[in-house]
Amino acid sequence: MIISTSGNISNPVIRIKKFTHFTGFTGSDKHNYMKKFHLLLIGLLVFSQALSAQSGPKHRYLKPSNSKNPVSVIIDGKSKDYYFLSSKEPAVIRLNGPGKLRLLTRGQFVPGQAGKMKYEITYTVDGGAPKTFRSGDVARSINAAYINGTMGVPAQLADFEIILGPGQHSIEFKLNKSKSPVAVRYAFTPVKNRKKEWIAIHPLNSPETVELSTKESLVTYYRFTPEKPLKVELNGPTELQVLTRAEFQFKMRGTIHYRVQVRLDGKVINSYQLSSRRSETTEYKSDKSLVPGKGNEFVIAIPRGKHTVEFIPMDKDKSTILGRVMIPVKDVRIRK
Repeated sequence: MIISTSGNISNPVIRIKKFTHFTGFTGSDKHNYMKKFHLLLIGLLVFSQALSAQSGPKHRYLKPSNSKNPVSVIIDGKSKDYYFLSSKEPAVIRLNGPGKLRLLTRGQFVPGQAGKMKYEITYTVDGGAPKTFRSGDVARSINAAYINGTMGVPAQLADFEIILGPGQHSIEFKLNKSKSPVAVRYAFTPVKNRKKEWIAIHPLNSPETVELSTKESLVTYYRFTPEKPLKVELNGPTELQVLTRAEFQFKMRGTIHYRVQVRLDGKVINSYQLSSRRSETTEYKSDKSLVPGKGNEFVIAIPRGKHTVEFIPMDKDKSTILGRVMIPVKDVRIRK
């Protein structure tokens, strides 16, 4: 047998050529030879898998939830979908973290347009404070082209990244201060969530307690409304993991969309847009007229010092929401 490898180091190709004729080999020699070969083959396979694992998580490209038809840009002979931004209606990306969202942006040089351009993109993460990306001066690209040549020429690539923590996220993008159209390609790379031990904390305002049965154990949630928000007090720096569930009447089907606003010391810091369907694995301990929705999770960072955090449903016409708030076990001591 002959073993040879080819390809690059992150994706080796193993080729095996088998000889069926053993010249001058005894039965014992053949047995030892095959045993060594099998050990060598196993070692090569393990090595190949280890290299593959080190290549890291792969990114995926996302489409804005309210996008129109994409524009096709040819780069290195391949067609890539970009989505034009608007200065009026935001492009919305919804995803689950943790991970890294990379925005690849290109302005549009219309036919006859020369020189350079620059533009600004304003974005908000989970309804937080607006942030701005500034492209700087970019010229016409020499290695990218539109499939539809009448559109002109794409600009050079200008990109930036947004780091997102665990949980659900909604990110909105608008074009700001640009005389030319700008299109974006959204690439998300998930990262492995570090395991943490969390412990539930009791709200300040003693809202209505609800016991849910899940996986043969009881879990305490709190029912909160716009009039009676969920409120906790704690010392930072730390994190809060927030689990929420919509409540369904027994005969209700479909999806409930709801929003939760987060206030830190009375100031709005985030607004989460969430969706929930009926849970198939969780039920109320005593109230059989209701069905809990599937859980939604988000995590918020709490700065140093003593703070009050409020969670307020934003939709008065929707049903009540169940909530559960937790902090890392390692930070229990700083809550006091």
